[in-house]
Amino acid sequence: MNAAGTAVLRLDDVHRVHGQAATEVQALRGVSLAVYPGELVAVMGPSGSGKSTLLTIAGGLDSPTSGTVCVEGRDLGGLDRAGRARLRRTSVGYVFQDFNLVPALTAAENAALPLELDGVRARAARGAALAALGELGIEELADRFPDQMSGGQQQRVAIARAVVGERRLVLADEPTGALDSETGEEVLRMLRARCDAGTAAVMVTHEARHAAWADRVVFLRDGVVVDESSPLPPTALLEPSLR
Repeated sequence: MNAAGTAVLRLDDVHRVHGQAATEVQALRGVSLAVYPGELVAVMGPSGSGKSTLLTIAGGLDSPTSGTVCVEGRDLGGLDRAGRARLRRTSVGYVFQDFNLVPALTAAENAALPLELDGVRARAARGAALAALGELGIEELADRFPDQMSGGQQQRVAIARAVVGERRLVLADEPTGALDSETGEEVLRMLRARCDAGTAAVMVTHEARHAAWADRVVFLRDGVVVDESSPLPPTALLEPSLR
């Protein structure tokens, strides 16, 4: 972590309220968070604590009721929908819990999609997509469609799409949820390596052993940050990869 540098992601006093009056739910209450280049932050907390809401707001997929969200110094509140979409394509990789792969596209085409939408030539975009698939050990799936893959394979394709190219911020919502423990470790090792190379990442997880890969762990309860700490002591298996 480069604490002296400029935060890639900064949330300042962010509130998010859903519904009104009797149906009002305060998903986030005054959350402030800064994530720096090279830093992996794990977010933990019970179901309904606001973890996924924090990620969708950080990625510009939702807007806060109040407060500010900045990615690479740009206030998302000052961007229109097209501007936020452009920022996501160029700077932000997002791993959804339900994968969100395009059924009519192959694994390589799904992974290359953000680059192609941003104007990268098809050949270069496919090359970057194959490299991302290779990082996750699934280059042999390049020409398969989502319905020809297992859930775990689809999850890894979704992760490849999130990290393809030069993503400076990766937001991952339970990125190992559909994976067996060994494959999950491979994904976390790749994410850790990306952060060590300068990417900033926020990962929602309910597993303490996964949070052990992070530089910091942020705990949410009822939409409030109740604690922030170093990760729990890693197991012997994890220890060599931790800083």
